[in-house]
Amino acid sequence: QVQLVESGGGLVQAGDSLRLSCTTSGRIHNFYAMGWFRQAPGKDREFVAGTLWGGGTTSYADFVEGRFTISRESARNTVHLSMKSLRPQDTAVYYCAAKRVKDTRWSDWGQGTQVTVSA
Repeated sequence: QVQLVESGGGLVQAGDSLRLSCTTSGRIHNFYAMGWFRQAPGKDREFVAGTLWGGGTTSYADFVEGRFTISRESARNTVHLSMKSLRPQDTAVYYCAAKRVKDTRWSDWGQGTQVTVSA
């Protein structure tokens, strides 16, 4: 079982930057994938960015458009999502998730952290 705790959300203005963190604990290893998702009010949860805990491949949703970066800080068992040039439409609850690479379903989720971007 993997435990995930997000932090770093808040209220910012359009154009600002923010860094979200996801601290992990439990049996996570190099064959895990880590992801960030978000859910805006009235909308479905959507994929934002993903990476492998062991390093290497990263992937991003089209709407990121180079504004977000997912990174790992292995020494602190933490995955970050650095966001810049934030837009009001980025307002959502952001969730960290984990799964074994071989699985199709994301099995472990954090509680979420709110990001609000004002115009």
